[in-house]
Amino acid sequence: MGTHDIAAPEQRRTLSVLVEDVPGVLTKVSGLFARRAFNIHSLAVGPSELPGLSRITVVVDADAKLLEQITKQLNKLINVIKIIELAPENSVQREHLLIKVKADAPTRLQVTQAVELFRAKIVDVSVDSLTVEATGAPDKLNALLEVLEPFGVREIVRSGTLAISRGAKSMTDKALR
Repeated sequence: MGTHDIAAPEQRRTLSVLVEDVPGVLTKVSGLFARRAFNIHSLAVGPSELPGLSRITVVVDADAKLLEQITKQLNKLINVIKIIELAPENSVQREHLLIKVKADAPTRLQVTQAVELFRAKIVDVSVDSLTVEATGAPDKLNALLEVLEPFGVREIVRSGTLAISRGAKSMTDKALR
């Protein structure tokens, strides 16, 4: 836990970082946050639409001043191409969740109904459990977990936040094109 862990929800920031797809770049980026005692709440990495470039989505707690400092430090890293903050009101932000829930014969229908309410889907069935897949905003996934908790959660796997700006503009519009 870092020194910046206790922050108001309005200080939770989502950064999208376009980087060269080379070995060690994720270590450099995450190390920069660690050295400054930032707790990374979420980290997701994957290829971008441009060959040779990846996109890192990182969620941290930071006020405007701290965010400016971390952005300046990230920009100094040689493999970083571009950084943007994705505010919730200007972006689409989603997470992915897989949850294995106890579901014997007497409770299977109740679990299935709960899953349907959240527009989630059952992706695996066994004699005494169901595995549920859901995608959505963190609040939606937290609510689904709350509903399924009384049945008995056996296992949870949750992705980091994925985020993209709203509208036609792309982060890579002017990057190496």
